[in-house]
Amino acid sequence: MMDEKMEGEGPQLCAILDAGSQFAKVIDRRVRELNVESLIIPFETPASELTKFRALIISGGPDSVYSESAPKYDPEIFNLGIPILGICYGMQLMVQMNAENGGKIARKDKREDGQFHIKVDNNSVLYKGLPDKLEVLLTHGDTVECAGKGYSVTGTSALGLIASIENTEKKFYGVQYHPEVDLTTRGKDILYNFLFGSCSFAGSYTMEDRKDIAIRYIKESIGDKRVLVLVSGGVDSSVCAALLRLAVPKDKLFAIHVDSGFMRKDESKGVMEALKIIGVDVHLVNAQERFANATTMIDEVQTEALNVTMNPEHKRKIIGNHFMAEAQKECDRLGLKSEDVILAQGTLRPDLIESASTVVNKGGTADCIKTHHNDTSLVRELRARGRVIEPLKDYHKDEVRRLGKQLGLPDHLVHRQPFPGPGLAIRMICSDTPYITKHIPEILNKLDDVQNSFETDTIKCSLLGFRTVGVQGDGRTYSHCVGLTSVGEPNWADLMKMAKTIPTAIHQINRVVYIWGPPLTGHQKEITETRLKPEAIHQLREADSIVNSVLYKYKLVTRLSQVPVILFPNSFGVAGGRSVCIRTFITNDFMTGVPAVPGVHLELEALQEMVSGVSKVKGVSRVAYDLTSKPPGTTEWE
Repeated sequence: MMDEKMEGEGPQLCAILDAGSQFAKVIDRRVRELNVESLIIPFETPASELTKFRALIISGGPDSVYSESAPKYDPEIFNLGIPILGICYGMQLMVQMNAENGGKIARKDKREDGQFHIKVDNNSVLYKGLPDKLEVLLTHGDTVECAGKGYSVTGTSALGLIASIENTEKKFYGVQYHPEVDLTTRGKDILYNFLFGSCSFAGSYTMEDRKDIAIRYIKESIGDKRVLVLVSGGVDSSVCAALLRLAVPKDKLFAIHVDSGFMRKDESKGVMEALKIIGVDVHLVNAQERFANATTMIDEVQTEALNVTMNPEHKRKIIGNHFMAEAQKECDRLGLKSEDVILAQGTLRPDLIESASTVVNKGGTADCIKTHHNDTSLVRELRARGRVIEPLKDYHKDEVRRLGKQLGLPDHLVHRQPFPGPGLAIRMICSDTPYITKHIPEILNKLDDVQNSFETDTIKCSLLGFRTVGVQGDGRTYSHCVGLTSVGEPNWADLMKMAKTIPTAIHQINRVVYIWGPPLTGHQKEITETRLKPEAIHQLREADSIVNSVLYKYKLVTRLSQVPVILFPNSFGVAGGRSVCIRTFITNDFMTGVPAVPGVHLELEALQEMVSGVSKVKGVSRVAYDLTSKPPGTTEWE
């Protein structure tokens, strides 16, 4: 339906007021894809500075509009006389501003987190040309109970909650879901209808060649300084290195690959060979022992050593900061003075968004989902001193892949599945005691209710003995994981439905997995102490190698966006045993995504080979399969 664009005179800029959404940059990206120039601006920007914009989009955010911590804003933005699209928090802000006319927001018992169908009014500008039933990503706790006078309801969810509203006179539109993400299947059409149907943008904005922009940025940033780049061999760092090779004289570019001890099986060897193909000379640094014993300072307190700590954030920050220490060590070895060296990183926009970096969230309103290794406090300090360049900081993963092909990188490197900088270290759930909260009896009762509502005796629910990271309502959660087992062969359609239902019905759950083996119920709290020690690392490395060999055998590497393999401490009654989970993930934007459905996106024979192979790894008790979308579960477990 996105064919003819309506011509419009006057300003051709769209402002995105960032209320702290993890998806703010994705909104910006979608708008740019529609050839409309957009700017992400701080939420508190005065209305007087917004007159140059043709339209405003107010993003989602982690706060309640009634919270004391709610971000400050200028209410005069609603009196500018320009169209406004409010997304999630933005829609609720519209309703709060309409309180005098009956607008009301309430926190319901039912929370919507995940991909759901909504019924929409085709007479609405937003839904012109679209079917009356749409699949969207809902992620919210507060709900619009009444939009108030002047607004009409244009969409409702299956739970009967208001999903969208509009005030046609003022050209104000609100949606409780996220039209910018892939999980809202017609979201780009909805944004198109707002921008061209309501705002009459000309659609004349086109980006310059992105390769030339990146190269110019590098040259302007480094001046006559030398550049040190840490390359992991992944897509991001490889594209970054390829750009640097074009922008920086060879005698001023120094590339190193650091083996932290958390690489995949034979990973370092493959990295060196792949980078040599694209003409980048890389020096290998063997630093396994130094990483294992590394610590760092957090809030003026020294952490435990990496091979001792069980804190996921500490692990990330220790690894990120120690990479910087290894970089300094290399500068010393090469005789380079720190003040003359710029650090180059392949940091992407999603990394910075999830870390709540001020690079993308200048108002400081976003929640930190997890600290990425390339956005630790030490990296931020270097960035503030002008010692870090990140040529890909405005890119998402699929855009980096397109740039990589433009740079002439081989397909096997461009389409290589993402592997995090901290490596296997953040794919191990470290713990020495089961995760126990006061909510467990309540959660177990609710799990029984969910199971009974499905009227099935073949699927059993259990609560596992650890916690994982999730993202719910634009905020970070660190909470319980549920395991589903089955009597007989798994019915994947029913399992997927139940996995979608559980986090919505039970707010303390952010991840659901299927576990092969005899049925399990109750609280599965038997765990084996797990730290970043050689035995556990070896178990995960072997399991990861088996899964990846099957991915290549069945040509699943490009069909599945990412397949993390996770070691978790549940022993399930096997003394000294640990378990492994296979986390398939399908996405375009890497901010949202869905698990692969066995038999649909993933051949059952391939999955069985993975499970059979991993089951034979010494010390593995059970094998699991992650059934969780993002949100409510993040791609990685830590």
